[in-house]
Amino acid sequence: MNIEDDYLTDIGLEVHIELNTKTKIFCGCASAFGGRPNSRVCPVCMGMPGTLPVLNEKVMESAVLVGLATNCSITPVFHFDRKNYFYPDNPQNYQISQLYRPICQNGYIEIKTGDEKESAGAVKKVRIRELHMEEDAGKLFHEDGKTLVDYNRAGVPLLEIVSMPDMHDAGEVLSYLENLRTQIRYLGVSDCKMQEGSMRVDVNLSVRKKGDGTLGTRTEMKNLGSFRAVAAAIAHEKSRQVALIEEGGVVRQETRRWDEAAGESFSMRSKEDVNDYRYFPEPDLLPFVVTEEYIRACRDKLPEFRPAKMRRYKEEYSLPDGDIEILTRERPIAELFEETARLSHNPKQASNWLMGELQRLMRETGTDPEDIRITPQHLSALIKMTERGEINFTVAKEVFGVMFDEGSDPEAYVREHGLLQISDTDALSEAARRVIEENPGPVSDYLGGKQKAIGFLVGQTMKAMGGKADATKIRQLLEQMLLSDPLP
Repeated sequence: MNIEDDYLTDIGLEVHIELNTKTKIFCGCASAFGGRPNSRVCPVCMGMPGTLPVLNEKVMESAVLVGLATNCSITPVFHFDRKNYFYPDNPQNYQISQLYRPICQNGYIEIKTGDEKESAGAVKKVRIRELHMEEDAGKLFHEDGKTLVDYNRAGVPLLEIVSMPDMHDAGEVLSYLENLRTQIRYLGVSDCKMQEGSMRVDVNLSVRKKGDGTLGTRTEMKNLGSFRAVAAAIAHEKSRQVALIEEGGVVRQETRRWDEAAGESFSMRSKEDVNDYRYFPEPDLLPFVVTEEYIRACRDKLPEFRPAKMRRYKEEYSLPDGDIEILTRERPIAELFEETARLSHNPKQASNWLMGELQRLMRETGTDPEDIRITPQHLSALIKMTERGEINFTVAKEVFGVMFDEGSDPEAYVREHGLLQISDTDALSEAARRVIEENPGPVSDYLGGKQKAIGFLVGQTMKAMGGKADATKIRQLLEQMLLSDPLP
């Protein structure tokens, strides 16, 4: 028996979400990702003496929207606090954050437990202690024995979402992160791209003997750049803490850095307590009032979230659960599906294209859902052309690829490239007759009972027609000719 089975793991998360506002949280500098180092800075975000911060109202709105989406209560009067610490990427020597009166508190995210499948497992609520606004720090680059600092990211608005230690394994953690990410992406306030740092996860983990009601000493793991890294770090840290306790050691409260290449974590520093940061109310920003009217206005902006959308798709479109699960993962794809289904009056065909070819092309090209160039009007036109027999499926796949790459109009593309399906029976009959004459071997095989031989003859006829014919119609024509007059 594995000794780790005697221990329960308690996991809480601190998730930092970088908002996609046009400007930073307390100044007018651009907050977009990238740019020449230190080209998007000003006296305010560089912490120059005499400068004053001004709250970006869009940041406050985004915080309220995320708070409502995560079932939080909105604090009627909130304020900011100074978190004092010195580090080279922090130009002010303090961070404007929230401790005493965060804008959102006491929420939860629902997750599925007990099974990896979306439709299985019990529902569990992971409590959210608070959600607060704060400014990001700059970025350090270590190279050639030197450390360089880029302050473009300093002052970019962040939401920090702090959960309670309600999760007990990597499966629950990943379910929580996926659901949280989906909610935020549906809101459109962040792209939550971990590879660009717009979603960053710190894992607080402790272990205790099963039956022990007291939480163990926690460690905090940073530098987790993917969901896979989160799962690996949890497994490693649980093993490390259990082994330490079993050997008679003591777990220290500390911050640890996850090294993905090494597959293990390393101690960075002892974990600070709140008092170490000497928090006090931010003197340059007055308290803010959030009215009930403002909250109602924000609530009216909430979209239909994924759980409700999944239920509606089941009732409205009668789609299989597998289709619904894929179609609702990302809001842009769900919206593309719904409008295409409305225009084409064929939700199943709309679903098939988006689940099949679209997913394949997105994987191959690394395209994000928000960057898809296919429009509902063009996709519905493609579906109707196929239904009318104007193009076959092979041509439709080619056209879909062009729509994906270039955003092309399918009807115009088919006309310009002469791809309309040939339905002239005389032309098809002539091509089929010629294929029969030129391929006596497969003809003999088919007549001898080898049904698969007809596939070769269909392929040769399609080739003779330049791929612009209905394969089903050709098969029927060949079978008719072979059975009525097998030896031309």
